[in-house]
Amino acid sequence: MRAPLPRINGDSRRHQAAQILREAIVTGQLKPGDRLRELELSEQLQVSRGPLREALRQLEQEGLLISYPYRGTEVLGVTQEEIEEILIPIRMTLERFAVRHALPTMGEEELADLEGIVDDMRRAASDGDGRALSDADIQFHDRIIEQADQPHCRQIWDMIQPRVWAYFRRDADTHASLDEVVAQHEKYLEALRTGDLETALAAVDQHLTDIPGS
Repeated sequence: MRAPLPRINGDSRRHQAAQILREAIVTGQLKPGDRLRELELSEQLQVSRGPLREALRQLEQEGLLISYPYRGTEVLGVTQEEIEEILIPIRMTLERFAVRHALPTMGEEELADLEGIVDDMRRAASDGDGRALSDADIQFHDRIIEQADQPHCRQIWDMIQPRVWAYFRRDADTHASLDEVVAQHEKYLEALRTGDLETALAAVDQHLTDIPGS
């Protein structure tokens, strides 16, 4: 029997319900194939069916749940095969494209912003906080996509980002050292600092093919 989920209090009940369920999925408390029953979840989370249904629809759009006719809603896992064969190749295409467009407009302010995120990663690694490290990791890559200012690139990234975050969270505690993840981003940032496109693209390739890594 799985551990109970926390109850929801206060406002933004849809957002809270989605966050609690998202966390349960990526940490393995809710496992691939688990069926989610609205009545049971509504009682456990102490949230009405309306906000709960909205939360479930949001997680389905994020690719963390799937609904089947006559079977209800089930949890979708993130497999290593999907990571290696789908998510990483898509990320490689998106991030190489983003770097091509971001690098010419990346000045000291933007590089300092990325350095600040790496600092957050260092603190998280020092504290052994895999969740905070994963959050900062996804933020680092999000900044590069944002700096590119390419709407279609942003749109595709937003579609896959929840599943990318899910595998960051899934793998955070499996690294031999969380400092390894920080070191990967330090190298990436140093390549961006050179301002040289080929150096930056080589860093993208290295970063995204270094498994485990992010």
